[in-house]
Amino acid sequence: MIKKILFITLVAILAAACTEKINLTLDSTYTRLVVDGSITADTGIYRVGLTTSADYFANEPAPRVVDATVSISDGSNVYLLHESQKGVSGIYETDSTFVGKARSTYTLHVVLAKEIAGHATVDASCYLPPVTRLDSIGTEFHPEWGPKGIWTIKLYAQEPGNEVNYYLFNFYRNGILMTDTLTKKVVSDDKFYNGSYMDGVQVIYINNEHNWETLHYGDTVILQMSGITKEYFDFINQVQQSGISIPFFTGPPANVVGNVTNSGIGFFAAYSNSFAKTIVK
Repeated sequence: MIKKILFITLVAILAAACTEKINLTLDSTYTRLVVDGSITADTGIYRVGLTTSADYFANEPAPRVVDATVSISDGSNVYLLHESQKGVSGIYETDSTFVGKARSTYTLHVVLAKEIAGHATVDASCYLPPVTRLDSIGTEFHPEWGPKGIWTIKLYAQEPGNEVNYYLFNFYRNGILMTDTLTKKVVSDDKFYNGSYMDGVQVIYINNEHNWETLHYGDTVILQMSGITKEYFDFINQVQQSGISIPFFTGPPANVVGNVTNSGIGFFAAYSNSFAKTIVK
């Protein structure tokens, strides 16, 4: 009887210990400038978004950084960007005639109206690599993969093989960008097909369970293949592994390495594109 009473008492103590309330005090991180922007070797309007970081558990959009002076330089020319809604948007745009040039390095220069993290200026530089031309693309449905099957987008192109190349893949369905966040984009190096003909290499996998993103017969599919730098390749991988998105709505983990100077975070990217289109049959 005494042993039984001791056992019940011990269980009660352990149960109380398991339900004890624990209070965690989480420190706030200091505010940093967040840069989210890119340019390509296609003519068009390009945008650079400026925000500030917030606490990791902040449940609100990141504050916009307005009234900054933003420019892009290729070493010879300086292109001034304009805030899309002056003093409101924090989104800075190039003119519609802007076009990047492959094998050039572009530097983003930002002069802030107010210092952030003790800095009034930040810079970010990125080389713009060339990209191989897509010959064609195709789609294929695999009913045996997963509960409702998987669609794949495969490409046909000659891989140049002159050096290690890094690629970014996006796809459009009926004119709508489906890979609209960094967590959905696909990046790859050319380790397995360097210098070879990419004969039906599968680069996009689409879950047929999700009606909002799957393919249907008759859909128009466009694949965008971009040549990117190793630094941008690493950045996207780090973001995807950390489970955060761009633009940052909270403070990102410190190990996500971008290319922004003076305590800034994020990435200013430059890349070239190749496109191919098909109809799902």
